[in-house]
Amino acid sequence: MNEIERIKQAYERRGVEGKGQLYNLFGNAALFHSQQREKAILQALARSGILELSDKKILDVGCGTGGVLREFIKYGAKPENCSGVDLLPDRIETAKHISPNIDFRCGSAEKLPWDNESFDIILCFTVFSSIFDEEMRQRIASEMLRVLEPEGIILWYDFHMNNPRNPDVKGVKKKEIKHLFPNCTFDFHQITLAPPITRPILLSALLPSGKAQVLEYPLFSGN
Repeated sequence: MNEIERIKQAYERRGVEGKGQLYNLFGNAALFHSQQREKAILQALARSGILELSDKKILDVGCGTGGVLREFIKYGAKPENCSGVDLLPDRIETAKHISPNIDFRCGSAEKLPWDNESFDIILCFTVFSSIFDEEMRQRIASEMLRVLEPEGIILWYDFHMNNPRNPDVKGVKKKEIKHLFPNCTFDFHQITLAPPITRPILLSALLPSGKAQVLEYPLFSGN
């Protein structure tokens, strides 16, 4: 079995097992992580001097059903300037149905169907941790750099540690990220508490009446 087939099978198992429901925004933990990530994205853009997105061309590698790109449209990006690529046909079909004005493509990011220096911003969220093959990781990283403008930025959001409960993911350390993207400037921030830790903490914040109690925990603060 090659790496692409292994990845596809891992996502098929995920669907059968219903693990996608863990990321439903009606759940407290998923909503908390989503809001935490959104804040970090906007802060990262501001640190990079990007306060206006209407003229930026954006690519989401591993775009899924297009949810992250739709967030960027909310921030001011134009749909016609947004593109996404994903390995799974059903996700791309859903993405096109929801957002027909975004350029979605189905295929492997090992060979991106765009010209050199086509994008100002490239998004890569929880992609590389699903890829175990080091050569495949390197090919995708090289393609991302090829289609990125010389002064462009990559926004990366992924696991840096292995998940003992999920054998289908493998954390990516800072050292490997620097190896994958040579000659780049890096700005690392840890922004998400591990979901298995977050869920019971947020559950404990519920009062017997079922109403949420607002609590503050030091490990939630900052980056």
